[in-house]
Amino acid sequence: MTFKEKYGKTALVAGASEGMGAAWANTLAGRGFDLVLIARRKEPLEATARQITGQYGVKVLPVTCDLADADATQQIINAIGDMPVDFLVYNAALSYIGPYLATGLQTHTDIAKVNMLTPMAMLHYFGGKMAERGKGGVVLMASIAGFQGSGYLSTYAATKAFNRVLAEGLWYEWRPKGVDVIACCAGATATPNYINTNPGKASSLEPKPQLPEQVVEECLQRIGTTPSFISGTGNKLVTFLMQHIFSRKKAVEMMGDSMVKMYGVKG
Repeated sequence: MTFKEKYGKTALVAGASEGMGAAWANTLAGRGFDLVLIARRKEPLEATARQITGQYGVKVLPVTCDLADADATQQIINAIGDMPVDFLVYNAALSYIGPYLATGLQTHTDIAKVNMLTPMAMLHYFGGKMAERGKGGVVLMASIAGFQGSGYLSTYAATKAFNRVLAEGLWYEWRPKGVDVIACCAGATATPNYINTNPGKASSLEPKPQLPEQVVEECLQRIGTTPSFISGTGNKLVTFLMQHIFSRKKAVEMMGDSMVKMYGVKG
């Protein structure tokens, strides 16, 4: 059975204009899926849609939507009508690097909306439809930053812990219904957003950033076999050390110190 035969014919990728989302879109198109691509910025989203249509010959529907909007899920439903979504990738994320109090509450609220509330709503609707059909797949992009407190990345890290735990719970609930759910806990990935932050080197233990395509392929190999996983050998090793060798206090201190070294932030 092919991947498409197992899950269906249409995939939705949220946060799809570039980087990891574009890698997801291209990989799924290469496996024959028609696509619904969601992003906030219209021009890069439509450019990615044109590239995929021209390269793979699949149907691509770009939907411009700010996933921080309270009615973002309803906007998407209105845009696609009764089109069934067979495979859902929630890749979109907001992050803020810096002291928690150095930005307004709205920044943290928007991060919570994009990273937690909207995926929760999309899973409830689209995942619910999959469960009714007895077939489907869901990927929530999480992060190794969510395995412990991460100073100067506090809100983002907390939302990524939420993503992982939500996916793990739904993996158990929906597995008997024929729906595979997985949390992909990625580390540093060479996306435009990551590169634009101009990070410095944190320590000799810091893994080399993965390519987006590497993360996607690893996730597609693992979905259906486990509720969550850490992508990349280096990320697995560092997370093992942080979770099982160092104390919780030490792990949190190391994460905060790494952020200071990488971005020069000060409290």
